[in-house]
Amino acid sequence: MSLHEKLANAVAAKPKDGKATRANVSVSQVLESAPSLPELHARDSGAPRVYKRRWVGVLAIILLNIVSGTSLVWFGPIANDSTTAFGISLDAVNWLGNAVNLTYLAFGPLVPALYARIGVKRSCQLGGLLLVISAWVRYAGALRGSGKGGYAGLLIGQIIAGTTQPLFQVLVPGYSERWFGLQGRTTATMVMSIANPVGNAIGQLISPLVGTPKESVLVMAIIYTAAAPFVFLVGDAPPTPPTYAAAQKSPSFMSFVRAMVGREPRDHASYMTPRQRSDLAVLTLVFGVLVGVVNAFSILTAQDVEPYGYSDDVAGLLGAVLLLVGIVAAALTAPLFDRVFTHHLALTCKLLCPILGGAWLSLIWAVKRDNTVALFVIMGIIGASSMTMLPVALELAVELTRNADASSAVLWSASNLIGVILVLAQGALRDGPDANPPYNMKRALIFQGAFACATVALLFLVQGEQTRRALDEAEATRREASGLVRDGGESREPGWDLELNGDGLSRSGSIIVNDGEATGIDVRVEDGPAGSVDNEDDARTEIQDAGEEGKKELS
Repeated sequence: MSLHEKLANAVAAKPKDGKATRANVSVSQVLESAPSLPELHARDSGAPRVYKRRWVGVLAIILLNIVSGTSLVWFGPIANDSTTAFGISLDAVNWLGNAVNLTYLAFGPLVPALYARIGVKRSCQLGGLLLVISAWVRYAGALRGSGKGGYAGLLIGQIIAGTTQPLFQVLVPGYSERWFGLQGRTTATMVMSIANPVGNAIGQLISPLVGTPKESVLVMAIIYTAAAPFVFLVGDAPPTPPTYAAAQKSPSFMSFVRAMVGREPRDHASYMTPRQRSDLAVLTLVFGVLVGVVNAFSILTAQDVEPYGYSDDVAGLLGAVLLLVGIVAAALTAPLFDRVFTHHLALTCKLLCPILGGAWLSLIWAVKRDNTVALFVIMGIIGASSMTMLPVALELAVELTRNADASSAVLWSASNLIGVILVLAQGALRDGPDANPPYNMKRALIFQGAFACATVALLFLVQGEQTRRALDEAEATRREASGLVRDGGESREPGWDLELNGDGLSRSGSIIVNDGEATGIDVRVEDGPAGSVDNEDDARTEIQDAGEEGKKELS
């Protein structure tokens, strides 16, 4: 029987009448509460470890990102109905989505500083409060109906909602880094980062199905209010970090800015080489365009396809298929990047981008009458490619910068900026009432496809060295090599201390290891509280004798 089996099967010695008159115990009984070898490392040598409660925070972040993600696209599938219900133009409806993107752009870069000042936990709680406020301000505007007052309420509600998105979205790579080890980090980033696009999909599905635009805004308010309490499940950081990177102090956003302009000293952890800076610049542009195109298409879906005879419901389903197929693809591929393709993040992006660019380009010819099946197939291809690449790009940015919060803020802000530009540009390219069909978006689709294809070609310039993973793996190797401090073939695991309740004896000692195998134990007993032990000398002698017998037995 192994040492740990002996320890696990032991039964504690109980004192008589609250006092230990004689300690007649075996070695295994004395050490019943002693930790296992991995536990000793985690407790006494600061070894990395992960906590089950990290998944509670993940689930909360997923839900909050889903809910906050609905605001961007909520009015897209019901754009034509909204013009009638609220007495506004299609461009005014588009600005309800643009307001979210622009607010994100202004507020996103400030989020890392907010995390540093009040912590992730408090920041999320602030986001929950803003969710509720935005929901009911928006509904108050909807109740006003047509007119400037009603539209102003809708717009202000969207602006407030725009501040919540970066609060929940920027933290994703940083939360993965702080709570997950090397074999779970990319998967955690995947499930949290795709939650916002999932919210886009749900928003596109729900808004045309729940009645009039006013009724849909009420449903939105109820959803926001119900989700807000989940902010209390998100924690700042675990007691013990899971990796070397998680143990380091998070660099500030200004250190990232200095690194990008080449002003950060070489000996600082946030220093970036010229190659890393150029890689991040290209990655930011490509990420911004590809996510921005998805956001713009989600807002403009109805305007793209309804001139060709498709209904609001079909428009909503097209956007939902894009995102839901992507979720399945990301869920299947993310574990592979944690365990198989651990060093091939950049290569993955290079392989997926041509597929993605070609799919966006194909919409130029696919958006026509009676072509529903082809449109859904293209949406599935776009979703699978883009959602697979989304967490990979976020993780690659952290690898280049070693600054999870800043890199995430920059990438997401870029996507929102480019999303606004694309919505405005495509709105300007809409044909007039005399076109065939009237108000079609053919020129906008040409611009969208050409822009996406031209941008993805730049990704082949990226080298994408994974410096953070290299540092984590080097530290893991060092810990493994130094876990046992050997001396002539024999070593002692870090010491432990324990006290069995009720007998007043305090035990401490170490485990003797030969060639990596636990072969013996060294035990000592110290005095308990004054007057709690009658025969201290006898107790100490008995346990020392048991310890010697235990060493012989185990060896």
